[in-house]
Amino acid sequence: MNARLAADAIVAVHLAFIVFVVAGGLLVLRRRGWAVLHLPAVAWGAWTEFTGTLCPLTPWEQSLRQQAGAAGYAGGFVDHYLVPLIYPAGLTPGLQVALGAFVLLLNAAIYLGVWRRRQRGRRGRDGAGDG
Repeated sequence: MNARLAADAIVAVHLAFIVFVVAGGLLVLRRRGWAVLHLPAVAWGAWTEFTGTLCPLTPWEQSLRQQAGAAGYAGGFVDHYLVPLIYPAGLTPGLQVALGAFVLLLNAAIYLGVWRRRQRGRRGRDGAGDG
């Protein structure tokens, strides 16, 4: 049972990481310090999608499931609802590249917004003493 709980926890962490990669740029809009964590996460996520590299969490999770005596993803909330989000059926290399490009473009747009907001703030401060 402990191996199954650990495998479920890995799937939950995996999903949280994916959500952070896709939408973590929104945290950067609130606090720029998140970029220190988010940019490497986006780079890793895009690299794994573009190269078809298997995330190390996947074999770890599978190993734990085998230790727990499970042959696959049968039963449980995590298995039924979260796993299909992380491991969708029909995921092709071309779709992986498209997903990687989407993640990069989405986050590039968010970071462009952060950069523009920062530039406007600088211009406002620079011109505040003029007058």
